[in-house]
Amino acid sequence: MAVPAAVLVTSLLPVTAASAANAVTVYYQPPTAWGASVNIHYGIDGSGWTSVPGVAMDAACPGWRRKTIDLGAAAGLQVVFTNGAGVWDNNNGANYRLGTGPVSVAGGRVSAGDPCAGTDPSPTPTPTGTPAPGATAEIYYRLTTRNWTAANIHYRPTGGTWTAVPGTAMEVACAGWARKVIDLGTASGLTAAFNNGAGQWDNNNGADYTIGTGRSTVSGGEVTPAAANPCGAPPPPDTSAPSVPAGLRATVNGVRVTVDWTASTDDRAVTGYEVIRTGGDSGTVRTATTGTRHVAAGLLPRTAYRWTVRARDEAGNWSAASDPVTATTGDAPPAPAGGSPLGGDPREDTIYFVMTARFADGDPSNNRGGSQHVRSGNAANDDPMFRGDFQGLVDKLDYIKALGFSAIWITPVVLNRSDYDFHGYHGWDFHRVDPRLESPGASYQDLINAAHGKGIKIFQDVVYNHSSRWGAKGLFTPTVYGVRDEQWKWYYDQPQAGREYDPMVEHDGADPTLTAAQNALAKGRPYNGDLWSSQASTDNRCLRWGTPNGAYSREGYTIYHCQWPVPTSGLFPADLYHQCWIGNWEGEDSRSCWLHEDLADFNTENAQVQQYLIDVYNKYIDMGVDGFRIDTAVHIPRVTWNRRFLPAIQQHAVARHGEKGKDFYVFGEVAAFVNDKWNRGSVNHSAQFFTWKERREYSPDDVRAAIEQYDYEQLLGTGNQPTSDNAFLRGNSYHTPDYSRFSGMNVIDMRMHMNFSDANNAFGNGRDSDDSYNDATYNVVYVDSHDYGPNKSSVRYTGGTDAWAENMSLMWTFRGIPTLYYGSEIEFQKGAPIDCGPSCPLATTGRAYYGGHLAGSVTAADFGVVASATGTVAQTLDKPLVKHVQRLNQIRRAIPALQKGQYSTEGISGNQMAYKRRFTEGGVDSFALVTVSGGATFNGIPNGTYTDAVTGDVKVVTNGTLTAAVSGKGNLRVYVLSLPGNPAPGKIGATGPYLR
Repeated sequence: MAVPAAVLVTSLLPVTAASAANAVTVYYQPPTAWGASVNIHYGIDGSGWTSVPGVAMDAACPGWRRKTIDLGAAAGLQVVFTNGAGVWDNNNGANYRLGTGPVSVAGGRVSAGDPCAGTDPSPTPTPTGTPAPGATAEIYYRLTTRNWTAANIHYRPTGGTWTAVPGTAMEVACAGWARKVIDLGTASGLTAAFNNGAGQWDNNNGADYTIGTGRSTVSGGEVTPAAANPCGAPPPPDTSAPSVPAGLRATVNGVRVTVDWTASTDDRAVTGYEVIRTGGDSGTVRTATTGTRHVAAGLLPRTAYRWTVRARDEAGNWSAASDPVTATTGDAPPAPAGGSPLGGDPREDTIYFVMTARFADGDPSNNRGGSQHVRSGNAANDDPMFRGDFQGLVDKLDYIKALGFSAIWITPVVLNRSDYDFHGYHGWDFHRVDPRLESPGASYQDLINAAHGKGIKIFQDVVYNHSSRWGAKGLFTPTVYGVRDEQWKWYYDQPQAGREYDPMVEHDGADPTLTAAQNALAKGRPYNGDLWSSQASTDNRCLRWGTPNGAYSREGYTIYHCQWPVPTSGLFPADLYHQCWIGNWEGEDSRSCWLHEDLADFNTENAQVQQYLIDVYNKYIDMGVDGFRIDTAVHIPRVTWNRRFLPAIQQHAVARHGEKGKDFYVFGEVAAFVNDKWNRGSVNHSAQFFTWKERREYSPDDVRAAIEQYDYEQLLGTGNQPTSDNAFLRGNSYHTPDYSRFSGMNVIDMRMHMNFSDANNAFGNGRDSDDSYNDATYNVVYVDSHDYGPNKSSVRYTGGTDAWAENMSLMWTFRGIPTLYYGSEIEFQKGAPIDCGPSCPLATTGRAYYGGHLAGSVTAADFGVVASATGTVAQTLDKPLVKHVQRLNQIRRAIPALQKGQYSTEGISGNQMAYKRRFTEGGVDSFALVTVSGGATFNGIPNGTYTDAVTGDVKVVTNGTLTAAVSGKGNLRVYVLSLPGNPAPGKIGATGPYLR
């Protein structure tokens, strides 16, 4: 599954950032109408907030109130003010973020210093540790270049030491600027970096900033010494509108129309455009864009449309509308033919794993940033979370084939409903493909058909365990409490009869009934009027409906009971959804409670839920997908899988596709982030457990059966679980595997994954577990993924190029199905955090957009063979690990023993990572000797002629012994025995950077 991102409830709670300081004295000038009662409600960085309505402020000088707050070790705090009678000043929803020392707040602006100096007989306490007066540096940092709302400065005076991370808080000096005055003592300047207190840094691309004395500004990566005060007298108001957009033209391509125009001009700056469309049956459609090109997709065929465009400047002035342009769409692309799986043993494939929305953007018209676009920092990078799509995948199938992969694992395709759902694991309408992934002529069916046309399989990621927090359309969608008052009308859309959630239609942030701050919060949010009500239904089970729960959003807004779904709220019916949080991840509750507040946990023991999910996924089997990767499989009891879901998959695949349906491949995610054979001794939570059928009959009732199974297997324990030699040779001989006890589910090899920080360690751990799987040769093996790196690392694998080459050499020749997470072939985003939700830009994470590396064209001559390539993708294909994986794929495809063979390490000396493999079936008999990164001697092997697939070296064995010499990390020898009717293939591929 995708590691759950931060979600709405948490984003509405007070946000803090740790710093280091001592005290702050806050001076506040309340509105005259407030009278004598003034409270300050605050949250110190790293701590909780005071109880509402806060604490009373003391009288200072005329018109001012004062409160001194001990910050302990924190650098600052957030504050709001109230008159204690329900009237609040919360900085228009942003709260006031303050640093240390004397600070004044008046008229919505924050300033340093004591406004009562000279009039207030009570001196402001001075924090301890204040340096002696000396030279100062007055630093202004521009926040808007990074879409920050606050900043810390982490600095080191020349010749001194650095402040504690993350530094000290800067005050907000004026709109878009933060300020800090630093006493340098005898130093001549300082070195500095800046951060927003939430993990995002500006360190001048690793060089830090050098700043001298006096006033300096830091903006867009540039330091300006002796600068004018950017918060000085404001410029005269901008009342001039931009010029009218000109030169509109419309280009028709089927039911897509591209509209472009000449850029407008302005006396200051044009910040964007509004494209207005009329025609068809959708009324007036308004779309915001920052560019001079707009693609309208999903239009009606043979229909006339009219477009106008107007420009906007940063002051909010709009130009007049342009002259219109009209266009009539053509015919819609024909519906694609239904698909059929390719069939064949999945062990013959290698898998390339892509997050569709982050891989390649083939159609910009379906890009969507969502409500977290600005907050996440994605907007500043022009990087919407939904960027890649099926068109991009279709366009780059030859890239994947040129790497040598014959199967693609794609993230879930169903329509999601969450604030940050590009990964696909927050399903809402399971019957519908998410429109942010599809385009005219590039539907999901088109992708399946196009991939199959190139001999590439599609393994679809599916979720049986949970929906989004908003339920599942067609099963149950909760109605939550909402109210369109002055606090919440930005969040709740007015209900409209017949209108439903559509992520393609986002709030444009231009609602005249909302304030600027509310429009900013609402921007990018799809329609939600179908979810809420101020009146509880007659069957409502949520207690204290619509009453304040004592919490406040970070904007200072009241949060109510029943406003967001959680398992214990009663908003979900117990027969369809579980009603608890997981308390013990290796306990029974981990199979029957919620993982996360944005993942509503299906009651999969309920027959109605079971049929809903079976019907949903039968649709995708009908489309011709080749297999399912099952998300969070461990959180559903094995007996439920074995009784209901796995038989349904197998039976429908065969009924629909015949013999090819028998090859439908299912592999489950049973996440066990430990290094032992059994997950902390719990068999019910171990990957290999799910590859087996049940060993006894349980109660007909699925709820009771789940408990009976759990108790029975836990009591038997790890020492009494079934074993198998399906993955092992008997001497040098292959034997027919016994699948009579196979459940139908294969698994991701979590133990090897956890240990891939070192290939030897991964190999040893994998081999140790293999007797406990029904057949480990079907395990999916990867180093890292969209969730974790080895040893539960939260960053993408950073072991180095040589280590990657060695890991690949092991995966491609040892048992299991090699799988590579997109971009790993060039060590894409190595060391980057895999996921941080909307608290940082996607471009800085392991889920970054990859399409920039794929620009240009590529044609694959065969698997692992490039016929031609131009542009950036040609450079990508020239990387050393790309060459390595291409050749490994060529070698593996040519030697059946490496795909489907059983293995043995008996009689081998000189190298830990050495093994012999054999596969025998029908007219195929393939026997190979493998050693990775070091030489090895194989004893007791069949005599005959062996040829190395890497070098072409030939060895004739007459005494049952072969010594393979190999040096270099990631280098490899694969000596293949020539047998009657099965000659060794000889050297395969060209000598490369590692295989030589």
